[in-house]
Amino acid sequence: MPELPEVETVRQGLARWVTGRRIAAAQVLHPRAVRRHPAGADDFVAVLADRRITAVRRRGKYLWLPLDSGDAIVGHLGMSGQFLLLPADAPTGPHLRARFDFADDGPQLRFVDQRTFGGLAVSAGGAELPAEIAHIAPDPFDPAYDEDRVVAALRRRRGGVKRALLDQTLISGVGNIYADEALWRAGLHGERPADALTDPTARALLAEARAVLAEAITAGGTSFDALYVNVNGESGYFDRSLNAYGQEGRPCRRCGTPIRRESFMNRSSFSCPRCQPRPRAAQTA
Repeated sequence: MPELPEVETVRQGLARWVTGRRIAAAQVLHPRAVRRHPAGADDFVAVLADRRITAVRRRGKYLWLPLDSGDAIVGHLGMSGQFLLLPADAPTGPHLRARFDFADDGPQLRFVDQRTFGGLAVSAGGAELPAEIAHIAPDPFDPAYDEDRVVAALRRRRGGVKRALLDQTLISGVGNIYADEALWRAGLHGERPADALTDPTARALLAEARAVLAEAITAGGTSFDALYVNVNGESGYFDRSLNAYGQEGRPCRRCGTPIRRESFMNRSSFSCPRCQPRPRAAQTA
């Protein structure tokens, strides 16, 4: 699933190409694309007609496009969703779920989703912050991010620190890839109890998380296949800089020990056995 850097890359592209444009017509080609819009596809299309997009914003892994009506289009990419800017006469392809034509006759905005896990909705009055995503915590680049609050909340958590990093109500935008990378940089195993972290250690981990997210944004995100692309269809290249995630058996860039893979919440975690020793309780569990 795309994480903060991939979604931010898409946001930047959308902001460049759709801000200020007026929607002439929207079309929904698959009902699952708007399943999060309770009033249905016809209402989704109707409320967007002749509305101007005023900005493109992000909270964690969610995007929203404020409209001049005070409403907002809320989008989540899911596992395979893509926003693409394409000429109106470009082939539709088999996975086109929704599209937007603009009054200026410029490129269409298309929502393509192979697995249909992503989706779109209109949030009534949601231009400033859609109510549907208000429960999601600010990410490290959000002006509302409060490091002192996050550090205190992190150190109160019971259970492993990686699980805490993935909790979008604590800090948003961090997923499996960047959690592993931040933990490798901080020299912490993901099963290290969060409530055992010292204040300096917790702050150092959050600083590493912010740093790796920033570097990944600069690289256009991490693309393992053609499903993760920006609005022009280009892949990111941060996968070349990964130190832990997906590196099983390769030498740790810090000490040379082969990176290990461990099961974690029906997924995988990657870490260095030497630089990130498992806590004793986890070793005997």
